[in-house]
Amino acid sequence: MSGRPLIGISTYAESGVRWGVWQLDAALLPAGYPRLVQRAGGLAAMLPPDAPEHATAAVARLDGLVIAGGPDVEPVHYGAEPDPRTGPPARARDAWELALIRAALERGVPLLGICRGMQLLNVALGGTLVQHIDGHAEVPGVFGHHPVKPVPGTRYAQAVPEETSVPTYHHQAVDRLGTGLIPSAYAEDGTVEAVERPGGPWVVGVQWHPEMGEDERVVRALVAAAGSDETRPAGPSTASAGR
Repeated sequence: MSGRPLIGISTYAESGVRWGVWQLDAALLPAGYPRLVQRAGGLAAMLPPDAPEHATAAVARLDGLVIAGGPDVEPVHYGAEPDPRTGPPARARDAWELALIRAALERGVPLLGICRGMQLLNVALGGTLVQHIDGHAEVPGVFGHHPVKPVPGTRYAQAVPEETSVPTYHHQAVDRLGTGLIPSAYAEDGTVEAVERPGGPWVVGVQWHPEMGEDERVVRALVAAAGSDETRPAGPSTASAGR
């Protein structure tokens, strides 16, 4: 592949957003996401929520995909009742991003899930979530930091071999791992902080927010995989087994 790989990034859909003299509905994304993709050598394209049936066509135009952080995944997607501490559902975004993930897995498009994106990856492959944990989002609206330790031999450890302090803000986490996923980093309290699918196309999820820090290595690994000349699998694969 010549040039910079095109990396799609999913977005929020919010009502009543204000800028200048305007207050309108908006598809938006914190600037850290496209800036990180750009610094890592990719071209960033925002993917606002759309009808799930358009996900395959959207992914077919991409070299790589990032599923961004955001609101809690609605528990109905993993067969659970809502915990009182689970946030309100973002149903259009859940449906769109689950469809994007499944399309990327089926087409072999390199995929990075960030925070909510990692949780959705797990759910898309049949996994479940813990709906509330303490200690990973201490102050509302303020990112904290804590160390994560890579699992040797994983793709994540290949990109980031040492223990690092990462920007974090989440109150949910992976419970039962989805089909084909393995843990690739842990927090000190045992929380799974990264997951991946070994072998095959590059698929990684991280529970923290690399777009809020200076460490570009995970996204550089995504961009490198997206720019690879290796042939991607044609048609559906077993990646969608947890559907």
